[in-house]
Amino acid sequence: MDAGSVASSVLRGPFTGRARREVAFCVLTLPFGVFIPLAGFFATADAGLLLGSGRPWVANGNPSEQAVAAAVGVSVLLTVLLVATGAARGLTAACRGLAARLLGERVAAPAPMPSRRLAARLADGPGWRALAYLMLKLPVMLLELYAVVVFWGAGLANLTYPFWWQFFRNHPPGSHLSAVPVITPFGWFGQGRFTVATFPGTFAAFAAGAGMLLAAPWVTRAVVAADRRLIRGLLGPGFSARLADLERTRAAAVDDAAARLRRLERDLHDGAQIRLATLAMNLGMAKKKLGDSGVVPDADGARELVDAALQGARDALGELRELARGIHPPVLDNGLPDALASLAASSAIPAQLACGLPARPAPAIEAIAYFCVAELLANAAKHSAASTIKIDLSERAGRLMLMVADDGRGGADPARGSGLAGLAQRAAVVDGSLTITSPPGGSTRVTVEMPRHA
Repeated sequence: MDAGSVASSVLRGPFTGRARREVAFCVLTLPFGVFIPLAGFFATADAGLLLGSGRPWVANGNPSEQAVAAAVGVSVLLTVLLVATGAARGLTAACRGLAARLLGERVAAPAPMPSRRLAARLADGPGWRALAYLMLKLPVMLLELYAVVVFWGAGLANLTYPFWWQFFRNHPPGSHLSAVPVITPFGWFGQGRFTVATFPGTFAAFAAGAGMLLAAPWVTRAVVAADRRLIRGLLGPGFSARLADLERTRAAAVDDAAARLRRLERDLHDGAQIRLATLAMNLGMAKKKLGDSGVVPDADGARELVDAALQGARDALGELRELARGIHPPVLDNGLPDALASLAASSAIPAQLACGLPARPAPAIEAIAYFCVAELLANAAKHSAASTIKIDLSERAGRLMLMVADDGRGGADPARGSGLAGLAQRAAVVDGSLTITSPPGGSTRVTVEMPRHA
């Protein structure tokens, strides 16, 4: 990336949708970081007040042993209740939903809660991982709060200094006014603070605010990345479920590859192979009609057989090209945007294409995306009665997002053999997913999400 692209990214950073979504995520998930400390504080305080009929915890300047024991007991009881009742799961499910909606971080939900038996619930791995997330969320939440308050909030406040200074600092000459502090990431108040005492100094505050706002998206992104790691590591289905999912995906990939090989063999046997056999037979018959030497006994018949053989060769060549295109379309050699542009141009329904990929995905991902769009365009032409189709290709949080939407009659159902189930299976092979929104009488929207690298 050249210097111009870097400067453009820095200048546009505070105004991007991603920056707004990450700030919203930081603000909306603040309660998750303070839930455990607040719950523990109030529960322990109640226990301390109950001991001794409301007498304070501290007696003669030393903590009461009974209060300490009560605090420990209440903390353990609170931990057990959060896991056993599923409260920790419920809280983190909301956090997982916010991450999916705002960050594009879609983490599969863990297995359902065990039976009502207390022993089974206390052994609930996802519940304990959810509790661990709530505990680890506190330091992450403090960093998110620091990024939002200091870099975004104080940065915006610093930009206002030149505008309000003349209105609120217009005292008569000789008046002694204290310098106004400026909040920066390196100092707040007290030692090392940055202060402004004159109107020209407000432009230094303005410059500091501009620098803080330009850095704010990147600081926020770094902090949110830590939260993403916690969400992926603690709020997912767990290692055993993930292993089972990988085993299912591997089995699906093996079945899909076997089905493709069988289909390729059948197409070769029923198409190109028969044409080539007919070609060889026609050439053999033409050779007989031409004779071994001398005058040709049946020149017209030989010409007809040669013409038939030539046409058969052309047909066989065309079928082989179609088979090769089905294995790997040559248009993908120029990249996925060009390949999708060719599909949109040849679509039976007018299609609009929007591509916003910063870098080229892996070849396997490109091939899956291409075949998904081809299948979805074919489905729309057959079933949707739509007038327009929109194809949107973008990247969010390091994952490829492919959306195909039409304004047709809706009602798309993978169970009816429309090929959608096969597309979902193909996306799952590379740890992707396919989401369908198609209410009857409404438009159809299919979203395919995949990693950029298989």
